[in-house]
Amino acid sequence: MNKINLSILIIFLVTGFNTGVFAQQDDELVNPKDLIYDIVIDMRYSTPDHVFRNLPEGNISLPKFYTANECLLVYKLAKSLKTAQDSLRKIRVHDGNSYPQGIGIKIWDGYRPRAVQYLLFEIYPNPAYIADPNSGSKHNRGGAVDLTLIDLATGMELPMPTKFDDFSNKASHGYPNLPSNVIANRELLKNTMVNVAGLLLYGAEWWHYEVPGANTFPLLDFQMK
Repeated sequence: MNKINLSILIIFLVTGFNTGVFAQQDDELVNPKDLIYDIVIDMRYSTPDHVFRNLPEGNISLPKFYTANECLLVYKLAKSLKTAQDSLRKIRVHDGNSYPQGIGIKIWDGYRPRAVQYLLFEIYPNPAYIADPNSGSKHNRGGAVDLTLIDLATGMELPMPTKFDDFSNKASHGYPNLPSNVIANRELLKNTMVNVAGLLLYGAEWWHYEVPGANTFPLLDFQMK
């Protein structure tokens, strides 16, 4: 390569980085750990600890649906979660409790292979909680996340209305018959995700949030290794 061509290449590279030519696209799948160093990943479908294993309504019983405890989200959603975590990390007192290292996020589910969506819907074909795989879930697009809050100092989850994947009215955002500290934690999660991070909630599930426009991202179907 001659000096003129090398100079042109250097100019192109510098200009590209400065103008965002090489920036990640909003619908590109990324690992949120790459953006948020202290986020906790606990993909429940990579373990036997999930509600679908022994639902009486179902006729399938699988110990695991995922091959690895790996989370992927579209870049737009991961950026929003970073904004949320940066805000939560600054909290030192919430609802009368002390958090010396702040509050953080634990992710239970993110991108979900569409093949898994078919299995979940076969076990529990209720579109109020499991999106019809024929049209696809926002999880199948990497645009939705299921999460909760933790004490960053201890790693303990903050008390919430239900466990993950509780298919009852108690899991809804408007359910009132809860201890005051549980309602305060649910509201902290909602206010942070909606008002700080700019995400959308799903009324029937206190743990589910999604990026605006998630249903426009492509449906995907691959397992993490």
